[in-house]
Amino acid sequence: MYAVIKTGGKQYRVAAGEKIKVEQIAADVGQEIVFNEVLAVGNGAELKVGTPLVSGATVTVTVISHGKHDKVRIFKMRRRKHYQKRQGHRQQFTELQIGAITTA
Repeated sequence: MYAVIKTGGKQYRVAAGEKIKVEQIAADVGQEIVFNEVLAVGNGAELKVGTPLVSGATVTVTVISHGKHDKVRIFKMRRRKHYQKRQGHRQQFTELQIGAITTA
């Protein structure tokens, strides 16, 4: 069984037992979170798509850790204008362990 959930402005296809990294969530390590924004639930060839959400469907997850992704380097340059700009960014994430996927 799998589900498509929405968190942090993005959509993720998840199945029970998987680990995923999502945009940072304000939660403690070890805390359980319930996602109610489930867009679709599938089981084999059967697929239940919500309009826009599947009513009564939830996904339970456990927070494993918080961290930062690798640095993304931004380099801007205008040729022949003596302009160079360097910048870096490290996006924060929360790692989640997917638990139960329930439908009503």
